[in-house]
Amino acid sequence: MEMASVNAHVFMNLSSSLRSLSLAGCDLQGKFTNNIFDLPNLNLLNLGNNQNLNLDPLKLNRSSNLEHLDLSWTSFSTEFIDSVDNLQALKSLGLSGNSFFQGLSVSITNLSSLEQLIISGANFFGGLPDSVGNLVSLKFLDLSYSNLSGPVPKSLGNLLQLTHLDLSGNQLSGQIPRSLGNLLQLTYLGLWQNQLSGQIPRSLGNLLQLTYLGLWQNQLNGQIPLSILNLTQLEYLRIAGNTLKGSIPDEVTAFPNLISLDLTNNLLSGQLPSWLYTAPSLKDIKLSQNQFSGHIKEFQSKSLELIALENNKLQGPLPSSIFQLLNLTKLILSSNNFTGVIAFSMFSNLPNLESLDLSYNSLSLTSNTTSTVNLTRLFLSSCNLSEFPQFLKGLKSLESLDLSYNKIEGKIPQWMQEVGNVSLTYLNVSHNSLTEVEHFPWKNIEVLDLSSNLISGNLPIPASTINVFLISNNSFNGEVSSLICNAAFLEILDLSHNNLSGTIPQCFGNLSNSLLFLNLKKNKFYGTIPPTFAMGCQLSNFNLNGNLLEGPLTPSILNCNGLEVLDLGNNKINDTFPHWLGSLPRLQVLVLKSNQLHGSLCVNSSKSIPFFSKIQIFDLSSNYFSGPLPVRYINSFKAIINLEKLGSTVSYMGVNDDGGDFYTYSIGIVMKGQDRELVKIFTMWMIIDLSNNQFEGGIPKVIGKLNLLKGLNLSHNNLNGGIPTSIGNLTSLEWLDLSSNRLSGAIPNRLADLPFLSSLNVSENQLHGKIPQGKQFNTFGNDSYEGNKGLCGFPVSKGCNIIEPPPPNVLEKDGSKSNIAFGWKVVLIGCGCGVVFGMSVGYVVFQTGKPKWLVNLVENQHEKRRRRKSKKGNRSSRRRRI
Repeated sequence: MEMASVNAHVFMNLSSSLRSLSLAGCDLQGKFTNNIFDLPNLNLLNLGNNQNLNLDPLKLNRSSNLEHLDLSWTSFSTEFIDSVDNLQALKSLGLSGNSFFQGLSVSITNLSSLEQLIISGANFFGGLPDSVGNLVSLKFLDLSYSNLSGPVPKSLGNLLQLTHLDLSGNQLSGQIPRSLGNLLQLTYLGLWQNQLSGQIPRSLGNLLQLTYLGLWQNQLNGQIPLSILNLTQLEYLRIAGNTLKGSIPDEVTAFPNLISLDLTNNLLSGQLPSWLYTAPSLKDIKLSQNQFSGHIKEFQSKSLELIALENNKLQGPLPSSIFQLLNLTKLILSSNNFTGVIAFSMFSNLPNLESLDLSYNSLSLTSNTTSTVNLTRLFLSSCNLSEFPQFLKGLKSLESLDLSYNKIEGKIPQWMQEVGNVSLTYLNVSHNSLTEVEHFPWKNIEVLDLSSNLISGNLPIPASTINVFLISNNSFNGEVSSLICNAAFLEILDLSHNNLSGTIPQCFGNLSNSLLFLNLKKNKFYGTIPPTFAMGCQLSNFNLNGNLLEGPLTPSILNCNGLEVLDLGNNKINDTFPHWLGSLPRLQVLVLKSNQLHGSLCVNSSKSIPFFSKIQIFDLSSNYFSGPLPVRYINSFKAIINLEKLGSTVSYMGVNDDGGDFYTYSIGIVMKGQDRELVKIFTMWMIIDLSNNQFEGGIPKVIGKLNLLKGLNLSHNNLNGGIPTSIGNLTSLEWLDLSSNRLSGAIPNRLADLPFLSSLNVSENQLHGKIPQGKQFNTFGNDSYEGNKGLCGFPVSKGCNIIEPPPPNVLEKDGSKSNIAFGWKVVLIGCGCGVVFGMSVGYVVFQTGKPKWLVNLVENQHEKRRRRKSKKGNRSSRRRRI
């Protein structure tokens, strides 16, 4: 009896001759008996996909003849797995999908006869021990996707019988050990999706039997070693997603068996290697997102199915041989500098072509025939098209079409209704000169981008299947129909920069469970913000900037627990500051500028609630806020204080739709004194703008904690006191505007040490003393300081008169008292009885040769009195709001 599947209650009745037993997935929980290990001739036991078997380590000791044991996706005690070293006959062990709280058991590494070890999809708490090198009989080792950390053990080089090594999908770090070059029997090496760094070791060129080499998505650098050309048996070479540089090693006869090459997303340069055109078995070429240059030569191999070369520096005409590759299914050549005239009819020679991308080149495309190719994806962005190409007429099964950034005018032609009428899910005709859209005929459209055209009229409603709807920067007018809310799966809706009016449809609140991105910026919506955002709201970006909205804010926004960006600026919202917004756990950008908000920002609650802990951009400018600056909030800005780890792994704030496209958030801010519309919000921008309000009191010292701050604007308020020296701690600061306040005292010298400060404005204050010199301060002009009559030194015209201490022999000369004592009395009498009299008497003293420091003393006293009189009326003429 070689194999049986049985229930637990018949274990004891099994024949003693049973050699193979599989109980995988039999739901043995609570029914398993450890007497199964008493079967004397049992050779193979599979208990996979059973939970909580309560395996007895003492019973396992009796299975001395067991050669194959599979306990994948079960659970067992540490004591049980530690007892496996008694199974010295074991050749195959499967432990996938389990947890190893103490790392790989040393008992496993004592199994000297083990030939196959599979622990994929497990959860290791630690790394691989060096003792793994004791498994000298091992031929197959799979530890993929098991949360392994630490270095790759050099001892793996001892496993000379190994043919398959897979450590992919872990968190392994450090360099690839050179000792792996000892594994001369290896045919498969998978190290992808780790954190490996350093160069690819030359010793991998020793692996002459290797057919698969996967090193993608690591942190490898340096050049591809020349020794890799030794791997003549190689079929799959995948090293995408690293920072490799230099050229690809070249030899005409290289890689005679190569099927797939993927070096995408590196820093590789130079010309494409000659073997790329002649490799007889090559099907896939993926070299996108590098820096390759030169021309594409003629392909001699006819086996090619995929060519992806986008985002390089390739140039010249396309080789005619491309149109003879009958097996070609995907041709991706976008974002290069290819030139020449391409007739669409040439692609009719490629019967299997499914995806074509020629976007962002210098090609001239001609189309006067209907396509006979069954394309499903066509991308012709920025191809100098002036009309919808006739080539499209035959594409009945088209799924994705991109004609953006062209010169297409007028309206979408009637015949386009037949192009992918049922199949089309993605259409991008943005950045053209379209003027009219009657309706959208595509029944299953999911992504529709009409942004940046010249379209006017009422807003057409797309099919209910729509997922992404972008119509920004057009001239649509009228009200938004509530029919748009029939799109139950709508995730991204951008209606910004149009002439839409009326109230915001209340039904948008019904889309809370799907809508991630809602941008209604720069329209003419009026009324109040809909108070209908329901529990479970998924919004991450909510932008109503630049409308006519009024009334108070709706607390239902708190239901949008994942909100990252809230921009309600440039409206007529009349309310006190919505302190409750501070409890939104992911809010990074809050813009309430240019409204009618008023009152204090002081928090009355004594509770230690973390307010705005993730905030990065905080713009309350041009309102009517009063009272002191919000110290409680400043203390809570953990993301700017560098106490809150930023979770984003991308450079810009945005959201992905289901198709993988990334839509960045935009925002308008004042940067370095200039209004800027940021199309993308860099994830590391940290900005606070409280300008144009009625804040009073001093600038709190705690502001010096915000060490990641890039921009600070407190201008046009009623702030007084000095500029705190703690601002000198803001080492990331790029712009600082404290203008039009009542600040006094000197500019702290520490500000001159701010390494990135490129814009400073302290004008229209009551500052005095010497302007700090050196470094960034040498680049600021006079307009940074105007309106501060007490400031002196570069760059203002007023010099600083430094009072010199008297020389040591002024009071006594030749052992007798000097006449200087009489000079002091004259000056003091002048100060008490009147400046004119004092100056007159002082003149006599000066003519008798009294020292320069005494002259400066009198002149400085006179200047102080004159300055006091001139300042009394200054504040009445200053502007508060701009």
